[in-house]
Formats: sequence, C-alpha cells, structure tokens
Amino acid sequence: MATNQRVDRVAHQIQREMSALFIEGLKDIRISGNLLTVTNVEVTKDLSVARIYVSVMGDEDAQNSVMRGLHSATGFIRSEIGRRIQLRHAPEIRFVLDHSLERGVEVLTLLNKIKGERTDA
Repeated sequence: MATNQRVDRVAHQIQREMSALFIEGLKDIRISGNLLTVTNVEVTKDLSVARIYVSVMGDEDAQNSVMRGLHSATGFIRSEIGRRIQLRHAPEIRFVLDHSLERGVEVLTLLNKIKGERTDA
C-alpha cells in the first residue's frame, strides 16, 4: 500500500493531467464542446481506483452527454494518465458528476439578490 503522502501526490498529479487533457481537447464532441472542470480526485490507498469529480456547466442534457462521453473515453483517458504520470499500473478511472460549483453559483445569486433588496429598501 502507498503512503498517504504518495496517494495525495498521485491524486494531485491525476487532477493536473486530467485538466491538461481537457484543455488539449478530446476528440469526442460531447466532451470538448462543453465547459468542464476537474474539481477533485480521490485515489484509493492501493492506487487501484481513481474517482475523478467533474463539474459541467450547462443544463442536465449537456451534463448527461458529457458524462456519457467521459465514460466512453475512459480507456483512452486511463492509458494517457498511466503514460503521463508513469505509474506501473494505471488506476481504474471512475467519473463522478460534481454539482458543488452549480450550488455555489446559486448561493451567490441568492446573496446578490438579498443584497440588492437591502440597498433598495
């Protein structure tokens, strides 16, 4: 088993490489045509599984489309991650849709609305 420090380093490196892959663009139009952010990566202690949390700006159809695209590109992404960070065994990739950025935008909108109402009164 890897140490906690190694697990954290691998998770951070996977997050950086995933962000780079999204910037470079993947060939799947479902993925490359949307605003996509890697919000977090969790790696198991044995480095066998990486859960990659992604946030997709857009409606539910766009989010579902991106997630289908990511799931279909999982094999390619896993091989790229393994090649780029030079692990003996590339971890199994699991994508998880993260709604935290959307919730943050909603909270900010509500706060701005409340602030606007207070200045009007």
